[in-house]
Amino acid sequence: MGTPHRSARLPAGAACAYTANAAMPINTLIVDDEKPAREELAFLLKSFPDVNVIGQGKNGVEAVALIKEHSPDLVFLDVQMPGLDGFGVLKKLVERKMKVPHVVFATAFDHYAVQAFEVNAVDYVLKPFDKARIARAIQKARREIESQTSTTERLEMLVNQLGGAAKPAQPVKILVKSQQRLLLVDSEDLIFASIEDGLITVIARDSEGTSNYRTLEELNAALDSEAFWRPHRSFLVNIHHIKEVVPWFKSSYMIKMSDKKHTEIPVSRAQTKRLRELFKL
Repeated sequence: MGTPHRSARLPAGAACAYTANAAMPINTLIVDDEKPAREELAFLLKSFPDVNVIGQGKNGVEAVALIKEHSPDLVFLDVQMPGLDGFGVLKKLVERKMKVPHVVFATAFDHYAVQAFEVNAVDYVLKPFDKARIARAIQKARREIESQTSTTERLEMLVNQLGGAAKPAQPVKILVKSQQRLLLVDSEDLIFASIEDGLITVIARDSEGTSNYRTLEELNAALDSEAFWRPHRSFLVNIHHIKEVVPWFKSSYMIKMSDKKHTEIPVSRAQTKRLRELFKL
């Protein structure tokens, strides 16, 4: 998706605007699931002496973690990513009441979405990237940063307008490969998932098979529900399908699930506190 590297020289109008503002760096993150797009954007941003790229992420889960860690001023955020997409990242930030940076979406989206960005004064750049358009986006971000304009309310409006707020009301479906069949499983029917040698196995009420998700983090983000918990780095469980809590050695625990095999899953020491909170142990 990246385009060949071009000269890093700025458009004439943009150069003037940046000379005066070079004193205050804009700490910036780039998040895109395609490496060529990240590299192209990072290359173009080198044209702007006041833009300080402090990190790059390749998916929505990494975006949320990086924003929490670095509190950036500005994020160039890809809209379409596997697992947690750009709008999902916004939802997570708003739900967790995190400080929301200025967001510039990188998108090839349709006119409806572009119109929504404009109505809510959230900026966007279309792929393939145009240096002059990026310059305008950064100028806009600087104005808002310097005026300390809050972006949270506008981002909430954008999420609502694009239907993000309505998603949790509808059951999320996960694709599960079972023998030669591709099954769609409602998230509420998913009992647990496990990962071994990079392959995710999904156990549901009436089926079991494998998932195309690469990590349990991505699967968890796609489910977008408080019902799912990682008791151990190799497992993701639906807390509504925990049948029994089994005391184990040295104040540790196992949890027994409601699948046909009554699978027992270890609870890591780091997650014991969360288990106690869930079930008031």
